[in-house]
Amino acid sequence: MEYISNLTLSHFRSHKISKLSLDGKPVVVFGKNGTGKTNILEAVSLFSPGRGLRRATAEDITRNPEAIGWKIEGKVKNRISEYEVVISSEKGESRRLFLDGKKASIFKLSQILRIVWLVPSMDRIWIEGSSGRRQFLDRLTLSYFPEHAEISLSYEKAMRERNRLLKEKIHNDHWYNALEIEMAKSAVLIQKARLKTVKYLSEAQKNLTGKFPKAELLLVDPNQIITDEEEALQLLKGSRSSDMMLGRTGVGPHKSDLQAIYEDKLTLAKDCSTGEQKAILISIILANVKSLAKINNISPIVLLDEVSAHLDKDRQAALYNEICDLGVQAWMTGTGPELFSELKNKAQFIEVSTIDGISELSISN
Repeated sequence: MEYISNLTLSHFRSHKISKLSLDGKPVVVFGKNGTGKTNILEAVSLFSPGRGLRRATAEDITRNPEAIGWKIEGKVKNRISEYEVVISSEKGESRRLFLDGKKASIFKLSQILRIVWLVPSMDRIWIEGSSGRRQFLDRLTLSYFPEHAEISLSYEKAMRERNRLLKEKIHNDHWYNALEIEMAKSAVLIQKARLKTVKYLSEAQKNLTGKFPKAELLLVDPNQIITDEEEALQLLKGSRSSDMMLGRTGVGPHKSDLQAIYEDKLTLAKDCSTGEQKAILISIILANVKSLAKINNISPIVLLDEVSAHLDKDRQAALYNEICDLGVQAWMTGTGPELFSELKNKAQFIEVSTIDGISELSISN
């Protein structure tokens, strides 16, 4: 089992100094709105590639009025080792990561620890634009394939440069060819990883029990899903003229979308009720955890912010039972401990309050 055993936040948003000692059980963080509950989950999310669950910049995170920078310190345990992790930023500078006292990349940490999350802004994921669904799918893909982050960055970097050429109406086959070769290579790897992820999730959902709906998951694209590098390259070359008119790249994995169909009702997720949409998301997360344990023998950390929203009592209880059965460190937030009564004696309860705008933590029995 992988989990965070110690966590210290220094000048991180509303937390001037907050320390937690953890034993691997689920973690319930409760308190009034605005006390800094989600800030704790955000800190944990920064142990994975990207800008965390709020997609914030380093400068956004630093506590004001001091604005001296911030630091997250943690101990990560798995089946065989313990690692010291320090992530920090000074005065809005880019994040720095140290693993066991040595400077390291976030991608190295992702080989040790996998993190997935659900936050309230994702409750509308099925009815809003495709960008949020791609981000959700890529976070899940990253849990199976840590290299997915670097491959995606390579694709985006090459695409940004290609888009610059397109906007400036530059005609230079040599430049386009070099960029499109890199994009085609990365695009195929991205799509293959996404397709495998959808397959793993779909297979795991078949074995789910309880009150969470099974969903048929589909990776779709307005053009086509291409898993052959030469085909991807020819598609990019063939789209240059139309892309130049648009001033941007119109084909590739950045146009793909994730769709879900509620199997029992044969209804698209976007047409389901708010509660059903939330339940489908939770079902996917549970499937992710189950399949990771089976395929990679890994237990991801699961972050569930305001998880009880839109769930009835039966589904709340079913979720907590699933989390305990899976044996993962799940971090959950809510306004009061009564929302998590089924987890009494099965989780660590932490109350968050504020004094003069500073978050304070206390262990609750």
